[in-house]
Amino acid sequence: MAREIKLNLPPADSLFSTQAERDDAKLERVMNLPLSEMSDFPNHPFKVRMDAEMLEMSESVKQYGVLVPGLARPKEGGGYEVVAGHRRKKASELAGCDTMPFIVRNLTDDEATIIMVDSNLQREKILPSEKAFAYKMKLDAMLRQQGERTDLTSAPLGQRFEGKTSREILAENSPDSHSQIQRYIRLTELTPDLLQMVDNAVAGEKDKPQMAMRPAVELSYLPQEAQRMVFETVVSEECTPSHVQAMKMRKFAVQGKLNEDVVLSIMQEEKPNQAEQFKLPKEKISRFFAPGTSAEKIESDIIKGLELLARQRERQRADAR
Repeated sequence: MAREIKLNLPPADSLFSTQAERDDAKLERVMNLPLSEMSDFPNHPFKVRMDAEMLEMSESVKQYGVLVPGLARPKEGGGYEVVAGHRRKKASELAGCDTMPFIVRNLTDDEATIIMVDSNLQREKILPSEKAFAYKMKLDAMLRQQGERTDLTSAPLGQRFEGKTSREILAENSPDSHSQIQRYIRLTELTPDLLQMVDNAVAGEKDKPQMAMRPAVELSYLPQEAQRMVFETVVSEECTPSHVQAMKMRKFAVQGKLNEDVVLSIMQEEKPNQAEQFKLPKEKISRFFAPGTSAEKIESDIIKGLELLARQRERQRADAR
């Protein structure tokens, strides 16, 4: 009986090429790729804004071209997907360019996600919503690479890789601490309207409702319907929840007692920084105090003086009777 022999032969094309040619084929190159063949990264969390910086970048591209190549990966159906360089791509389009230099690299979905996030976190101006979804995407990719899954927005994120939690590993190459990263990821649970308020605070949108990070994190634990009630109250009452107020609403929600009336009642509570204050111009009172007198001392002496004046007036009224 004939015996089958299996041979592990190299691919046919390698039989007719040198080792140097095969090694050279594996090297990454900078290639000028048609912008028409470039597609954005799926669910890219970083916004490409048409701001003054974008216009400046476009003018720079017109004069000097793109000095730092982007990073792209080939798509199965043809064309390329941008991993890093979305702003440079937009600037090139505005400058009227048909191509842009890219390094082409074969990357898995998770490898591409991690590189995409890391390359954008180094930017100076990043909105909280951008960091929130970027950190979540990266942590999700890291956990998949480790073969583990979890609810990324629950607390704590406790998977351990070589003695470190997933948050600690994520924070090692990030500009934020692992606890701050946890807060950012919580923001992905906010309704778009409330999340926009957090962005407005960082972007300095004075004519739009704003909210700080800490109350936003507390509100992220509310059900979506409750969050909508909060935003409607923000709009109708033209006020923003404080951290203490947000914690109260979360407590009522846990007890199943949060409704529109409770939200309104909490939001109408006076905040310490909203109490009415009376201010005196410094030049009008400075002659009564020695140079360098602290604000606390000035305030104390003024109150004592007013109390003395009030007693004198009371005595004058008593004498007049």
